Amino acid sequence: MEEKTKILIVEDEMIIAANISLQLTNLGYEITGIIPRAEEVLPLIRECQPDIVLMDINLKGDMDGIDLAHLIQNEYKLPIIFLTANSDEAHFNRAKTANPYGFISKPFKKLDLQRVIELTVIRLREEKGLEKNGTLENEIPFILSDSIFVRSHDKMVKVNIQDILYIEAERNYCKIHCKDKEHLLVATLKDLEEKLVVNNLMRIHRSFIVNLFHIDEIANSHVVIAKKAIPISADLKKQLLLHIQKI
Repeated sequence: MEEKTKILIVEDEMIIAANISLQLTNLGYEITGIIPRAEEVLPLIRECQPDIVLMDINLKGDMDGIDLAHLIQNEYKLPIIFLTANSDEAHFNRAKTANPYGFISKPFKKLDLQRVIELTVIRLREEKGLEKNGTLENEIPFILSDSIFVRSHDKMVKVNIQDILYIEAERNYCKIHCKDKEHLLVATLKDLEEKLVVNNLMRIHRSFIVNLFHIDEIANSHVVIAKKAIPISADLKKQLLLHIQKI
């Protein structure tokens, strides 16, 4: 029998925490505990050794979730998924410094929770597999004129470039967001940018490449694709506007 993934919930709103615990238990995960205060988390991690920490950013007390995440990463390097009711850019940028595996905005749907946890579990398994085989090596996909082939477990899967919404850098990985699916690559965004010489794909931020055909809005500091706000660097915004005029 496959061992269950163990998840620690750090949330000071106990009704929300209990609801999350019930949903994750029904999905087949093991809940190692529900902790409301940051100060109680590290001792429990030592005792229970969870695989994933699901944590609210806005915890009551002297330490918030971002400060705690830095401590957890320094001691245990566990994957952290942030829960947050505050999605403004300042909070997001500060939270990114803790290198979380994902964000879930409150209020959230069960499917949002399920997908983020599943993606994190996949990444954990792939990282453990790569560690067993040695150091992480870049996995640049096979690139054709209108599509790319990316590895999915033990096979290569075709992804049409026109279906790519945007590509996001995450640690040693890139996540390719498509209309109906996401793909993880062991590659840097810089490597992908050099290989993906496609007219409608453009890097607009150190962490994002976007498909220009899917941009719905262009604001002062971000663009919107499929209802997601993606930050844009000030020096790249002019290039973006010029590039859009050409295509």
